[in-house]
Amino acid sequence: MTDSVADRHRPRTPPVAADVLIELIDRPGRPIVLIERRYAPLGYAIPGGFVEVGESVEQAAVREALEETSLVVRLTRLLGVYSDPARDPRGHTVGIVYVGEAVGEPLARDDAQAVLVADPRQPPPLVFDHARILADYCRQRFSA
Repeated sequence: MTDSVADRHRPRTPPVAADVLIELIDRPGRPIVLIERRYAPLGYAIPGGFVEVGESVEQAAVREALEETSLVVRLTRLLGVYSDPARDPRGHTVGIVYVGEAVGEPLARDDAQAVLVADPRQPPPLVFDHARILADYCRQRFSA
């Protein structure tokens, strides 16, 4: 199989992940949902995963939230883009993080072995750069 000219000149870029900080708006204090990862790196994380070919980042965030927490999420805003090459021990990944809201009882599915409903100001230790992301979220949410 031969490479096309376009393939040879296509840039080599890191994978893109879409994550969503899910606020449970039907609970006092609007706690957030974290997942306990089933696969390495093990630990707690913000729900999310890789964008698939043919879907938007927003679609990926909503899909991953549903797959991991069983919640239908409505995205409310973009929190930020995180691109430090060291943010994921598996390799350079660009993370696009949204804030969203949902109602109901989260249930662990797919890559999540458990879910945790938490006060965002008192999270457990988090994997990846998710402590930094959560700190950014808390600054925006609680300083207004």
